[in-house]
Amino acid sequence: MSVQNLNTFDPFADEGDVLGNTNDVGSQQNYIHIRIQQRNGRKTLTTLQGLPKEYDQKKLLKAFKKEFACNGTLVEDEEMGQVIQLQGDQRLKISNFLTEEGIPKATIKVHGF
Repeated sequence: MSVQNLNTFDPFADEGDVLGNTNDVGSQQNYIHIRIQQRNGRKTLTTLQGLPKEYDQKKLLKAFKKEFACNGTLVEDEEMGQVIQLQGDQRLKISNFLTEEGIPKATIKVHGF
């Protein structure tokens, strides 16, 4: 009679790349993400991240603020790079603005509620 369950088996050990070459699984690159965050009460914050490098974010922020009549800021994030924050729920307005500027709608992801 042999006891098999006393063998040392680590299920979390590295067994190579079991799923194949899945470096892109869960990555968020090549997309422009428009999200909404709840602040206190009815106040909300809209964030925009993942813009291509050829767009000047300061000029875009200035255009957003003027077009949507809201305040906004440019925040530096260690993971996502520069993120544009706007006051209020501006998700659909930002999406329409970016598609009018020539960005394909397939690359824009709108998140929230």
